[in-house]
Amino acid sequence: MDVVSDAVSAVRIGKPSSNRVRVGGSWCARLAPYDGAGFHVVLEGGCWLLPDGGSPVSLGTGDVVLLPHGTGHVIADAPADAATVRRAVSFERWLDGRVPDRQPAAASASREVQMLCGKYRLDRSRMHPLMAELPQVVHLPNRVGAHPELRAAVDLLGHELVTQGPGSCLAVPSLLDLLLVYMVRSWAAQGAGGTWSTVLGDPVASAALRALHSDPAAPWTNDRLAAEAGVSRATLARRFTALVGRPPIAYLTWWRLTFAATLLRDTPDPLAAVARRVGYGTPYAFSHAFSREFGTTPGQYRAEAAGRAAE
Repeated sequence: MDVVSDAVSAVRIGKPSSNRVRVGGSWCARLAPYDGAGFHVVLEGGCWLLPDGGSPVSLGTGDVVLLPHGTGHVIADAPADAATVRRAVSFERWLDGRVPDRQPAAASASREVQMLCGKYRLDRSRMHPLMAELPQVVHLPNRVGAHPELRAAVDLLGHELVTQGPGSCLAVPSLLDLLLVYMVRSWAAQGAGGTWSTVLGDPVASAALRALHSDPAAPWTNDRLAAEAGVSRATLARRFTALVGRPPIAYLTWWRLTFAATLLRDTPDPLAAVARRVGYGTPYAFSHAFSREFGTTPGQYRAEAAGRAAE
């Protein structure tokens, strides 16, 4: 695994949802704050996104926008004043009257907009700092040659939602998961000022992180990590700590327990197996470290996570 994959896997729960929407004329819909992440992809036409407490964002054909912290927002055909935003119809009600093939007869074809709108459920109890530092709105404009993997995923997802061919029930959730990874990857590649964009672009820190995430159970030491990164132990400690915010072995301990929480949430593996996968020799040692970090036992954490997933 790598940092982006692990950061996304640590918070993703349940199945994502999405709708392909076609609308024309004058419209304005509100999406309430959500304990997850929302996204919109403009397939045709253009519209505006008005995030709560943020600046309006103009979206054109091919643009992708991710709201990784579930920020409430309005989507509309044009910039809207405060009074218009307050009158916005809830997205669920709006969707009922604006699904494909139910476009109002009075709608203007020249103003037609087609979008993919969706949501991801996220477990924020143990979020990787890469995900935590994402801005409220991640806007990925459609530019020639930019983010080709993201564009390919958008095209495939749009096609599946329209055709609903054999296997679509499996293909759509998988493509939505892929879309989330590509959105986060594209944001990181932009180097938009985030700490983790810098971390992933640093050859020393990124090499050490790849090693730790590829095999968190290995008996890592500072000397062994420095050899993986091709630098001295002192250089590794200085650069890694300055960029990541904690020394390499402290990060390893934190990640082992965070990864363990993901395994407890997503797998039925017994405690001994989870302990081995994250580098602890005995269930007792693992349980002690987990309880110190999370303030609860592994068993209690698993039961609570199951309850959240069932909600």
